[in-house]
Amino acid sequence: MNGATLLGASLLFFVLAYCFYGRRLKRIFGIDPKRECPSERLRDGIDYVPTPMMVLFGHHFASIAGAGPIVGPILASHLGWGPACLWILLGCVFIGAMHDFAAMFLSLRNDGRSIAYAIERELGYFGRQLFLSFCFATLILVVAIFTLMVAECFVTTPAVATASVLFIFLAPLFGVATGRKILGLAEASLIFVPMLFACVWLGTLIPLDLVTALGTAQRATAVWVVFLLYYAAVASIIPVWVLLQPRDYLNSYLLYAMMILGLVGVFAYRPDMALPAFAVSGKVVPKLFPLLFVTVACGACSGFHALVASGTSAKQIANEKHVLPVAYGSMLVEGVLAIIALISVAYLDLPAFQQLLSGADKVPAQVAFARGLATFSTKLGMSYDVGVNFVSLAISAFMLTTLDTATRLTRFVWQELLMPRAEAAAPTVVDGEPVVATGGLRGFLSSRWTATLIVVVLAGYLGLSGDGQRIWPVFGASNQLLAALTLLAVTLWLIRGKRPVLFAMLPMFFMMIISVWALLCLIIENWGKSWILVVVSIILLALALLLLLLAAKTMRKARAVPATADAAK
Repeated sequence: MNGATLLGASLLFFVLAYCFYGRRLKRIFGIDPKRECPSERLRDGIDYVPTPMMVLFGHHFASIAGAGPIVGPILASHLGWGPACLWILLGCVFIGAMHDFAAMFLSLRNDGRSIAYAIERELGYFGRQLFLSFCFATLILVVAIFTLMVAECFVTTPAVATASVLFIFLAPLFGVATGRKILGLAEASLIFVPMLFACVWLGTLIPLDLVTALGTAQRATAVWVVFLLYYAAVASIIPVWVLLQPRDYLNSYLLYAMMILGLVGVFAYRPDMALPAFAVSGKVVPKLFPLLFVTVACGACSGFHALVASGTSAKQIANEKHVLPVAYGSMLVEGVLAIIALISVAYLDLPAFQQLLSGADKVPAQVAFARGLATFSTKLGMSYDVGVNFVSLAISAFMLTTLDTATRLTRFVWQELLMPRAEAAAPTVVDGEPVVATGGLRGFLSSRWTATLIVVVLAGYLGLSGDGQRIWPVFGASNQLLAALTLLAVTLWLIRGKRPVLFAMLPMFFMMIISVWALLCLIIENWGKSWILVVVSIILLALALLLLLLAAKTMRKARAVPATADAAK
């Protein structure tokens, strides 16, 4: 199989899925372009901000992509590119993108509140608290692993560190210029996007090489981890239009440029898929089932996307018709990126692939991706070194946007844990903050400052306790289980509204079985090696099983009750 043929067929498949299956989802859920969105009704200038579709697409895509669709498929390639490719295509269209669409829609119809609110309506207050606890544990893993990955990228490619730091200072200028109406979006883009690429050039001239300054890569990584967590904390606290939204929007151009480079590079280089299509020897359990699915992770389906869709993006949707391109479309684009990542290593033969990722001079998966795309780009006349630096910078931008969004989302989840029971007539957000009890210990713990501090301290401890290779499988399993729990809420909502349900119920059961199975395998594998990961895995598994039991009871009741007015909305 030729890589260009595989990529072309995948693009056609995704386009057809958007045109046909995407439209079917719009009909089932009842998208209403005339309905007022929470971003207008609850506008507060901090979290609820009506946003142009292209700006929101850039924020959402950059936030959900991260390194997931790059690292996951590459790590799964040791099982053969065939199973990974098949799961990316089918999982992305029928599970991942549908999951993202449903999560964003449910959030929109519930005042932009997180998917946890929908859980509470279906499973009660106890179910909500279990789900939020699960989300919090999973998000701590997300913040930890992406902090560590970005730090490692800064250490291995110092030019990326310089450019990324410059981006952080450039974004607020763009935010003020557009947010205060000093410049229109098009005018500001014409000025700031070239400045963005100028930062890339400056990075190559002035690399921030902390390894040379501090003596060891370990010290340099630790310093970058502290810096990144401090940045993520600031991004979590200040208004979304100041840093988070403009940085994601500007970075999206860098990410689009990387994807265009990958697409054109693959078609120009036309690499043959030298890696075996199926490389599993002996038993396929547990190698292929269930570990393939949780290793590919975000490349096909991700529970983290539901938290982004219902945590930040739903608060910025200006019209319900934007749900299809922003939620469903972003996941399909992520699927394209996952296929490119697969091809970036599948052109290697098995010995070369094994030497690259597990040999004496092994490199992180994201570096392997950069080298693969840089190799393809030589056919376009680009220097290999320039290609590696540019792709590494784009990957860093992916991961950094996921990091700051994940930190903000974890802060939201912590604050929601301290919220009282939901009441239909009571507002849940005032001045951009979840409504919680004021005063006393609860008020102190629920403030945005304390909540953010708790998040970065826990994530920093976990990130510095082990490398990303050990954390990734646990993150993948918990992430897929989070997706299953979100689909559980969607299934209950559909049942209560007497709508078609099998398209959500069957993926929910599949993801639930695969994720619980994977967590059990990882508990056994990490036993005696990493007690932190064992404890986290056991907590996640226990919370998920409790929610599943509660849902089974609720589902039986829901089938016997006529459709309710709010479920049909």
